[in-house]
Amino acid sequence: MSATPATPTPVAAPGSIRPGGRTARVREAVLKAAGDVLAEEGFAALDLADVARRADVGKTTVYRRWGTPSALAADLLTDMAETSLPRADTGTLEGDLRANARLVVKALTDPRQGPLFKALIAASLCNGQAAEALHRFYAVRIEEWSGCVTDAIDRGELPTGTDPHAVVAAVSAPLYYALINTGRLPHELDADSAARSVATAARAGVWSGCSPR
Repeated sequence: MSATPATPTPVAAPGSIRPGGRTARVREAVLKAAGDVLAEEGFAALDLADVARRADVGKTTVYRRWGTPSALAADLLTDMAETSLPRADTGTLEGDLRANARLVVKALTDPRQGPLFKALIAASLCNGQAAEALHRFYAVRIEEWSGCVTDAIDRGELPTGTDPHAVVAAVSAPLYYALINTGRLPHELDADSAARSVATAARAGVWSGCSPR
């Protein structure tokens, strides 16, 4: 009788396994060290050996688990997306969007997170894996906050058919524009203005396919 061939064990992408115990502590230390490098020196300075030294982890462990700086940056973004604060539920569309916009401003103006995001955005322009990770990060956060829009539709605050993802993306767009295109750090007044403008446009049917009133 011939033996049944063993099914190959699938290989996970670098940094994609959700670890526990000591592995979790190693991942946490390495991601913190990677974030420090990105915030201090940018993506070009992200070196796996240096990260291993900062994290007090063996180089072999870091190279085996992540393999490349872009894979490490991607895992950092994945962790940031998964550990970000949940969406607000203030009871009104504008209140929820204001909370979202203020959270974006808080991240972009944070002494560590602000430079870190700028480094990752810069890296995404010339590194495909970094770009994919950044797009996934935004997709996760927009999906998380899209419930604010669907709740507003259910309350009758917005037209049926309003695109939740488009509304949420429109809130953060001017804040990132201020940071990237003008070099000016956004502040809470910018956040409140963006939320108010987007809420007004959404109520007018801009993202529902209706003609604006």
